[in-house]
Amino acid sequence: MEFYFAPLEGITGYLYRNAFEQSYGGVKKYFTPFLTPHTDKSFNTREKNDVLPEHNEGLYVVPQILTNCAEDCIRVARDLQKLGYEEINLNLGCPSGTVVSRGRGAGFLAEPKKLDAFLEQVVSELSDMRISVKTRIGVKEPEEFETLLSVYNRYPLEELIIHPRVREDYYKNKPNWEIFEKALQESKNPVCYNGDIFTLQDYQRLCEQMPELKRVMLGRGLIANPGLLLRIQGGAGSSLEEFRAFHDRVLDSYLRMRLGDRNTLFKMKELWYYMGCMFPGAEKYRKKIKKAERMGDYRSAVTELLENCAMENEAGFVAP
Repeated sequence: MEFYFAPLEGITGYLYRNAFEQSYGGVKKYFTPFLTPHTDKSFNTREKNDVLPEHNEGLYVVPQILTNCAEDCIRVARDLQKLGYEEINLNLGCPSGTVVSRGRGAGFLAEPKKLDAFLEQVVSELSDMRISVKTRIGVKEPEEFETLLSVYNRYPLEELIIHPRVREDYYKNKPNWEIFEKALQESKNPVCYNGDIFTLQDYQRLCEQMPELKRVMLGRGLIANPGLLLRIQGGAGSSLEEFRAFHDRVLDSYLRMRLGDRNTLFKMKELWYYMGCMFPGAEKYRKKIKKAERMGDYRSAVTELLENCAMENEAGFVAP
């Protein structure tokens, strides 16, 4: 099985990716949070930093592009190619209201004919690059995916990464494995599964139902439990010492960027929204982390949690 790390805006930037790779590894491809083409340039400063080759040494990184304009997509792809990238990913899954209202992300799925024309131009003009697609199965109804898959099947994609929910599900309800299984059989392109693999048991059920599956993308489950891949690959998962070292590596990376305590704390608290799931019964300590306004208070709260709460490697992501 090949494992990919899904992008999550604000969290899985290059500092996090490097810390994860150094601490745990096991990921074949890391996907960047989406790049949105700008009118006067391809990247803003934050996006440029995220894709610079010197910030991603030793990692296989796939930049993700969010747009419904073929010309913009091609322009950004060519600039990425100049940086040494040979593969890009097209975001057709983001369910955010502001994204969808502009006909981007999952909103683009509402217009299969326009999507078809977009892919025809992009794939044709970027024939020297590998292009993958990350998609949902529709906007409102799962049945929409039959039409969408017929569009994707017209093009030689590197792979089709499917999150089997419709846009209106956001991240609620269960992923539609029936639709995904059908896509696995009928897609003319390699298929990757994405969606709600939060524990070893989730992964095992997926493999039992679809033994022919060869690619899985993990997102929230891997952020919540950075040792999840170790469990999936037959190990014991992350030790508390390994987890603490990973946490400190991420924190130190942010501090070296001189983002200021407020911004650094915001980023670390975002991480704890997910990682806190590994510490059942730690609500009191998680509240201290959330309320910390100074770096010293934050460090003390984290130490308290790690010293007083057991870490459960079998625990999976659950929204607090």
